[in-house]
Amino acid sequence: MQYIYAALLIYKSGKEITEDSIKAVLTAAGADIDDSRVKALISALEGVDIEEAIAKAAFAAPAAAAAPAAAAAAAPAAAEPEPEEEDHSEEEGMAGLGALFG
Repeated sequence: MQYIYAALLIYKSGKEITEDSIKAVLTAAGADIDDSRVKALISALEGVDIEEAIAKAAFAAPAAAAAPAAAAAAAPAAAEPEPEEEDHSEEEGMAGLGALFG
């Protein structure tokens, strides 16, 4: 996640996102750098419109947060079981106990 944050910081500062710039940000933050992750991030960001990706993420986040809230509101109603009516007579219950004691 820190690699993505570094790329976003570089993007917001108006600089070009390169391996060197990501490494510089991570070094300044005191993070350990994995060169393969930096290269993978640079490759993944090729051709990506970051502004559009941020807009889509900002739009999707409130909708995603609303779904669990609605489910949580419905959960208490579903959690309350309806009492079942017992049709068993006392004699049937006693007959079952007789089988336990032979």
